[in-house]
Amino acid sequence: MSLKSNNDECDHVMNLSAVERCAFVKSTPDCLMEDGFINYLQLAFCLLPPNLTPLTITLCMIWLLFLFVFLGLSASKFFCPNLSAISTSLHLTHNVAGVTFLALGNGAPDIFSAIAAFTHPHTAGLAVGALFGAGIFVTTVVAGSVALVKPFAVASRPFLRDVIFYMVAVFWTFLMLYRGTATLVETIGYLGLYVVYVFTVIISAYIYNRQKYSVNTSIPNDAQVQVSSDEIHSSDDDVPYLTPSHEYESEYRPLLPYSESTSQILLSSLNPVDSRKWRRKSWSWRVLKVVKTPLEILLLLCVPVVDPDKEDKNWRRPLNCLHLITAPLVSVLTFQSGAYGEYMIQGQFPLWLFTLLLGLFLSGIVFCTTANDQPPKYHSLFALLGFIVSAVLISAVASEVVSLLHMLGVVLTLSNTVLGLTLLAWGNSIGDCFADITIARQGYPRMAISACFGGIIFNMLFGVGLGSLFQRVTTHSDVQIEPEGLLTWILAGSLGLSLVLSFVIVPLCRFHLDRRYGFFLIVFYAIFLFIAMLTEFGVIQTQH
Repeated sequence: MSLKSNNDECDHVMNLSAVERCAFVKSTPDCLMEDGFINYLQLAFCLLPPNLTPLTITLCMIWLLFLFVFLGLSASKFFCPNLSAISTSLHLTHNVAGVTFLALGNGAPDIFSAIAAFTHPHTAGLAVGALFGAGIFVTTVVAGSVALVKPFAVASRPFLRDVIFYMVAVFWTFLMLYRGTATLVETIGYLGLYVVYVFTVIISAYIYNRQKYSVNTSIPNDAQVQVSSDEIHSSDDDVPYLTPSHEYESEYRPLLPYSESTSQILLSSLNPVDSRKWRRKSWSWRVLKVVKTPLEILLLLCVPVVDPDKEDKNWRRPLNCLHLITAPLVSVLTFQSGAYGEYMIQGQFPLWLFTLLLGLFLSGIVFCTTANDQPPKYHSLFALLGFIVSAVLISAVASEVVSLLHMLGVVLTLSNTVLGLTLLAWGNSIGDCFADITIARQGYPRMAISACFGGIIFNMLFGVGLGSLFQRVTTHSDVQIEPEGLLTWILAGSLGLSLVLSFVIVPLCRFHLDRRYGFFLIVFYAIFLFIAMLTEFGVIQTQH
């Protein structure tokens, strides 16, 4: 098949001598990575000497970790809060916000990485590996860790609903991989499945609330408090909803009062370190904070954040006026990896200069018509601006991650699928892992389990669906999705088996997840990873 030969073409570089590799990378179309600001293959084989390959790999792994930190920071501190503000402005209910905006916020790195990977056929294996790999990781390691930390009785209907929908999504993806193509109707239907899922969540939540209301009205008042407190965490819409981050609120609280000058307000709003929090935190937190601080300052300069739960809605007049200049300019320069940075309007006027002048004009108007201590009526529009620019930044960084992983796959002679199910899946899922375990420790294990399944359903359906749709728009033909050998089938089969086992075992255990079940899930993941590595290195292979 053509895709497979294209995929193998660039991989042949490692079979050549060190002297020939640079010329091969420059002359082979499959090695020309259009996405990303850096051509990592030319960096590895042309700019750096061949005897420094181990150092190159080490530096690339450090850079990859840095990119993952940037993805997590952008999503948690800027993308999610603005989504929260948008959902509040639209007056969405908690269950609708949970399965739409919260899922989008939590899954932003996965979805953008999948879309970036699907853009080119030779990196599509990264998307399949990452989405399936993250699915197995979250439903086994994360769910198992939640059960180990806090054994609990899972809410039966939401659990069965989520597992069934996820099994349907996995089976549908399996069929597309088996056939090797996805038509436009299938792609739209794939996205439509998530719409059906959202409506199912809304309807089931409505039915549950009606039942709870009828129970509460038919029992004495003394018992109502007990019922509500017992049942509030078994709601059928047991999906975590968008709430303002207390960490965010404390970290970005202005250190100076509004009576200070405009320049002092600007400096205080660009300070991401809370001195009181710094004193009481551990040394490891401080080290990580030092690493993240330059990134946070950079993002604070470019991305506005609206907090509807604050009295001033996080209005910072000088900084918000600066955002009207920086946010559109950064969006233009980073969209599609800087493709529009050199675009000329009618071949004469640079687009970036037009954006800069427009931003200066709008910034001047806002600065002259607003006050430091009172947010304007249109302040909620800054949440939309922040959402757009953070989405563009996350997309750009996700493209860099995909390009970098593709280079590591070529240098280390590893398939895109194994890189996706390990590095990309772990990098995108590790934040969810810690968040869900923390939620479980705080006494909300059901919310953590709902986040496990609800998030990965969204990631798979939108990651594959939007990725396929964008590829179709680019190529104007049916999307080609070819599996990378036996490993892809082991990946899909293992994910399907883990879901089937959960679908059978959990009801048999009367929906009580104890430590034995958590240990079983983690062992299952370890066995899967062991078999995947044996397959990757040719110990397990198909008989011809």
